[in-house]
Amino acid sequence: MTRRHGYALLAALAAVVVLISAGIFALTGLTGGDSQSPTDNGAHRAAAKQKRPGGTGMRPATSARWTGTWSASPVSGEPGTAQGLPGKSIRNVVHTSIGGTGARITLSNLFGTSPLQISHASLAVAAAAGAPAAEPGTMRALTFRGKTSVVIPVGRSVASDGVSIKIPYDGDLLITVFSPTPSGPVTYHPNSHQTSYTALGEHTGDTTGAAYLTRTNKWRYLTGVDVLNDDTNGSLVLFGDSITDGLGSTQDTNRRWPDVLSDRLRSEPGAPHYGILNQGISGNRLLNDNRGPSGLSRFDADAVRQPGAKTVVVLLGINDIGGKPGADAESVVAGLRELVRQGHARQQRVLGGTLLPFGGHKSWTPEREMVRQEVNAEIRAGRVFDGILDFDAAVRDPHAPERMLPAYDAGDHLHPSDEGYRRMGQWVDLRVLARGAGVGASGV
Repeated sequence: MTRRHGYALLAALAAVVVLISAGIFALTGLTGGDSQSPTDNGAHRAAAKQKRPGGTGMRPATSARWTGTWSASPVSGEPGTAQGLPGKSIRNVVHTSIGGTGARITLSNLFGTSPLQISHASLAVAAAAGAPAAEPGTMRALTFRGKTSVVIPVGRSVASDGVSIKIPYDGDLLITVFSPTPSGPVTYHPNSHQTSYTALGEHTGDTTGAAYLTRTNKWRYLTGVDVLNDDTNGSLVLFGDSITDGLGSTQDTNRRWPDVLSDRLRSEPGAPHYGILNQGISGNRLLNDNRGPSGLSRFDADAVRQPGAKTVVVLLGINDIGGKPGADAESVVAGLRELVRQGHARQQRVLGGTLLPFGGHKSWTPEREMVRQEVNAEIRAGRVFDGILDFDAAVRDPHAPERMLPAYDAGDHLHPSDEGYRRMGQWVDLRVLARGAGVGASGV
């Protein structure tokens, strides 16, 4: 072969690589299509009609290098936002679990009633914890398939293009979006326990934060942040209700039990390198819709299809037992087993937490306590999950096991305090996460 022919062959091979790379990049850029090329099928249409995730609230399938560092489940349409929030910049403050060398975000219009136009979006590292100001040099304008503007159809979500940026471990990010036109209700996650901000006008590129005068305890439109990181074992999804969501923890301190676990994974020798994805919804139930789609209906989108997800931890069912009408043990256990089946269908491990005591709460009765004990007995016997995190044993009062120990009780006898969440996060046996075998109950 002549040198000239060799150069021609190399050029042809390079062109093929570029084309393949461009195809992969385009495929990972959008979930369910955009305004130019929407993808639709019967499952998508049915899910949008029912206002359930059903595969439409998820981030896209990804390469092994994209791993989730933060997430929040879309809950419903925000009350009082029938026209959306046109003309306002929404600056979501979120806390990372793992860092990386690049990032992308996912925005959702799952509960909207009309297409949502986002004309500008940005990502930056916060200058200080919880602050609306950006660290100098970190502000990045985001694009969607190369364009600054995107229209998100009803019931769908969209992933941004990736940007090069150093994302810190255990740090705060500012994710800002601006919609110029009226739309339907804002898809949101309430009870974030994290202060975010809004500003009048288009201020997505504002690095000072001076325009952001209004505070909120909600995450709006944003459902995920992924990072490029070559040193991870994937992501760990924590799927549950208000106890996973962090109700009872102190605002802006990141003291939920998933935060405590994230700190341990980062600091303890031999711990697996997981990104932590908190998919808890306050008031959520396993079997029926309540303050968000039921656990059964949202598990596929919110848990097993998350980027890089290898293992899911389920802590759900106490609201079914304590709600009206109260569920029986057989129904709760059957629902939990169905979640495990869905996870196994995606080759994922599904671990489960025992249900925490709630004696003293207004919904507690001796009959409901018996149901809780029956569910926990099935979990401990190994007949439900691939591994066990015995949170009940971690926080119960040894002298009154139907109640939480007072030091771990936030005061309503249902939700843990900061100290209770610390106890839960420290109780997790990291060997269960690392090996995928054994019983995950470890006193500390």
